[in-house]
Amino acid sequence: MWLFFQEHWRDGIEILLLAVCIYQIYRAFRATRGAQILVGLGSILLVLTLVSAIFKFAVMGWIITRTAAILAFALIVIFQPELRDALAKLGSKRIFSMFSSKSRLVFLERFTDSVIALSKKRIGAIFAIQRDISLKKHLETGVVLDALFSPELAMAVFHPKAPLHDGGMIIADDRVAGAACVFPVTQREMHDRSTGLRHRAAIGLTEETDAVAVVVSEETGGISICIDGRLERNLTEKQFREKIADIFLSGKPTNETDPVEKLDREDSVASSSDRDLVSD
Repeated sequence: MWLFFQEHWRDGIEILLLAVCIYQIYRAFRATRGAQILVGLGSILLVLTLVSAIFKFAVMGWIITRTAAILAFALIVIFQPELRDALAKLGSKRIFSMFSSKSRLVFLERFTDSVIALSKKRIGAIFAIQRDISLKKHLETGVVLDALFSPELAMAVFHPKAPLHDGGMIIADDRVAGAACVFPVTQREMHDRSTGLRHRAAIGLTEETDAVAVVVSEETGGISICIDGRLERNLTEKQFREKIADIFLSGKPTNETDPVEKLDREDSVASSSDRDLVSD
């Protein structure tokens, strides 16, 4: 037994590393259109390979061998959005905090109070808190403000009759970088058809960046948090405060629940006004 371990311990480590890599790839690409394409191509290739092996079709076997090599390059094109987002998140290092501990506490207190106030008044809103990956390209779609964040400012910006309410607010450090910003809407197929554009935009933005998106529903006043493409809806005031603290203070990992399964369990209905985020 000991001799077997001495001879094959490297094989065990190699298998373990491969298993970890495959699992991380699965986590990165699950519930995406690219994953569905990969499953479809894999199924077709497997069936053709079995048919070729059983009936010994020489020409089909030759085609499959050549196609497999080309398919490796095709996958790079198919998974280009997912690969770009994964590399961007891999390159971001959260060694340093977003800003100093004291100013962070002040900002988080103001921010949570603002979101809860908007929720109680049922004023629709979407916030994007920048972390390591810059949101400059999204800031360029709105109006640059560069103002100190406050509950009064948030209420003024997202008031239904305010000129800047139709869009998202970007927060960098403890300051409002801009408002009326347009965020990318996720291309993922939603099982919950009630998910409005504000929530879809929150998912789309956090799929591309490491930002934290917070959404307030105009119809129900429900508070949602989205991070890494995972949306948690209908948070209570206590849950929202705890979630924000977990993300920005304790450094605890976010919930790893599958985003599609998470959306399937939610029963809130997004209002038709939530569809104002993206221009016609």
